[in-house]
Amino acid sequence: MRILLVSPDSKVWNSRAHIHNGLGYLAGSLLANGYTDVTIHDGAVETESVAQVLDRARAENRPYDVVGISAPTVLIENAWRIARDAKARGAITILGGPHLTLQPDESMHKPEVDLVVRGEGEDTIIEILRVLETTEDGRPTTVNSHRSSVTDTRLRHILGLSWRDAAGRIMHNPDRPLRSDLDNIPLPAYHLFKIERYTNLQPLTDGLDPHARAYTIVTSRGCPYKCTYCSKPITGNTWRARSVENVIKEWRMLVKDFRATEIGITDDIWNLDIKRAKELCRAIIDEGLNTVPWVTVHGMKVNHTDLELFQLMKKAGCKRVGFGVESGDEYILKHVVKKSQTLDQVRAAFRNAKAAGLQTMGFFIYGMPGETEETMEKTTRFALELDPDLANFMIAAPYPGTELWKLVQKEGILFSHSWDDYAIHSDKAHFQIGDLTAELVERKWHEAYRRFYFRPKRILRRLMMRDTWLHAPQRARDAVRFFFGAKVGNGAH
Repeated sequence: MRILLVSPDSKVWNSRAHIHNGLGYLAGSLLANGYTDVTIHDGAVETESVAQVLDRARAENRPYDVVGISAPTVLIENAWRIARDAKARGAITILGGPHLTLQPDESMHKPEVDLVVRGEGEDTIIEILRVLETTEDGRPTTVNSHRSSVTDTRLRHILGLSWRDAAGRIMHNPDRPLRSDLDNIPLPAYHLFKIERYTNLQPLTDGLDPHARAYTIVTSRGCPYKCTYCSKPITGNTWRARSVENVIKEWRMLVKDFRATEIGITDDIWNLDIKRAKELCRAIIDEGLNTVPWVTVHGMKVNHTDLELFQLMKKAGCKRVGFGVESGDEYILKHVVKKSQTLDQVRAAFRNAKAAGLQTMGFFIYGMPGETEETMEKTTRFALELDPDLANFMIAAPYPGTELWKLVQKEGILFSHSWDDYAIHSDKAHFQIGDLTAELVERKWHEAYRRFYFRPKRILRRLMMRDTWLHAPQRARDAVRFFFGAKVGNGAH
C-alpha cells in the first residue's frame, strides 16, 4: 500500500519552517512494520499541492491508497480541504492530531473523513492498515478494490479510533493508553523530509545559513502542569521521558548520519527532571556531539533550572533557551494562568542563563481573563526588565480542551468563528470577558512590541545581523505589522 502523510500548509505560523516530528514518528513506525512506500508532504515547504501530488501518482499508475493528515486546531480547516481532494481521488483518509483528539465528532461528520485517530498514533496507524490490507475473512486485498474495509467490523477493536459502521453510525472506540516505553517507539524517518527546504532554528545567530540542516528532537512527552491556556490532548498531563542512552542514540544519528547543523529540542518540558537534563548534557559532551549547536524551541520551566544546568547546556553546545514567562503580574500568573512559578524564579532563570553565556527568549501572553491595563503594563515592563534576546508577545487564544476555553464558553463573548482565527500570533483578540475589551488587549499587544523592539540598541543590533538583510522584505513587513499594527503579510519575529 502507498501511504502519503500530510501536514497542511499554513499562513498562521511564523516565517520559519521546522520539520514535523509527529509525521516523522508515524513514518518511522510504518517503515519499521514493513510499509516501505511512505511519503511525507509537509505543506510548509512543498511547492506542489496534495491534489497535484495525488494526480501525478495516478498518472504514473502508482496511486496513493491512504492519505493521513495531522492537524492542530488552526490547521483543521485546511486538513478538511486536503481530505476532500484525497477522497475525490480514491484514497482512504485518516485524520489525527490535537484537534481531532479533542473533537473527533466534528470531523467524523464530514464525508471526506474516513477515520479519526485520537491520541498517540504510532500503534493505531499500524493496526488500521492491518485491517485495510485484508478482507474480513482474512484474504489479502488492495484498498481500492475493497473500499468497504473502512467500515470493517474489525475496526471496533482498535483503541483510540473513531470510525463509521456499515449503517453510517459514528463509533468512538475506547482511548488508547499512553505508552510508557518511549525507547521502543521507532525513531522518526528523518530521511523522508526535504531538509534543505527548512529554515534555521536560530534567527539571532549572524552568519548562519538560513537554510541550515536543522532537525528537531523529542526527548520526552507530556507535562504535569496545568496552565489554563494549554491543552495536551495527545501527550496528557503525565510526563514520560526517554532514557538518556536512547536520546543520545538519536542525537548521534542526527549529527553523524544526517549531518545536522542545528538541533532543536521540542519537548513541552524537557527539563522537568533536572538531574536527567544534566545527564543528557554530560552525555552530549562525552560523546563529542557538542560541536553542533542546539536550542530549546519551546519554553523551559523556570523552576526546574539552576546555574549548573545552564553551564552544562552551554558546554554541550546549546545556544539559546526559551522560557514561558506569560505574565509580569504575580496574581495573574498564579491564579489566572496557574503557571506554578513566581516572578523571582523567572528572574533567576534569565539571570543564570545569561551568566552561562546563552541567548534567551521569553514568551508573554496578553488578554487573559481578569487582566487590566495595569496587569498588561506590568507584563511589558517585566519583559523590558528581563530583556531577552527575543521576546514573543501573544494574544490569549481559547483552544478547545483548555480551562480558558471552558471559561470563555461559559462567561465570555467569542469573536473567532473559524478555526483559522485561532493563531497565537494573531494581532486580534479572540474573546472578551468582563470589562477587558478587545481594543485594549490589541493596543497593549502592539505597544509591547513597539516598546521592546523599537529601542535604539535593539534596532542597531538587528541592523548588524546578516539574517536581517537576507530577509529584508519580510523583516520590513514584520516591523510595520508589529510596530504599527498594519495588516501586512503573516510575518513573525
